Amino acid sequence: MIEFDSLIRLHSPIGRLEIIARAGTIVGLDIESNGRLPRETHSEKKSPVLATASTQLAEYFAGKRQKFDVPVDLSGTPFQQSVWQTLAEIPFGQVRSYGDVGMSTGRRAAGRAVGGAVGANPIPIIVPCHRVLGSDGRITGYSGGNGIPTKVWLLDHEGIAHR
Repeated sequence: MIEFDSLIRLHSPIGRLEIIARAGTIVGLDIESNGRLPRETHSEKKSPVLATASTQLAEYFAGKRQKFDVPVDLSGTPFQQSVWQTLAEIPFGQVRSYGDVGMSTGRRAAGRAVGGAVGANPIPIIVPCHRVLGSDGRITGYSGGNGIPTKVWLLDHEGIAHR
């Protein structure tokens, strides 16, 4: 479990969100799944970075923000971090295939490993893992919220064609 010192929950069109921070950086974002969030028993504790994240997410869902600029701290293996850095660089309304992401990390043939790293992204939406599709434009899965319906909503929100 990720260590954190502040936590907020907010409502969104895809369900409640739970955002956690540590030392002034966002370290996790969870999307409600089956009516539950992972830290339901923890009390909220606000912080400036969480207030900024909340504002930016509200702007994103309202169609007024396309890029996030809150500080994030992504803890993972060097390979995961390289994948997550690639995800962070995918512009609003655009997609990359798993192969594209693999090539950007120097591991073109690492499709399964790339998929695992994309699925392990601890800060979805802000680090936009929903912008990765199969090479044929198909949705191959999504680990956030209620899975594929959550990803479909995010892709449609950004005007991204998918199958």
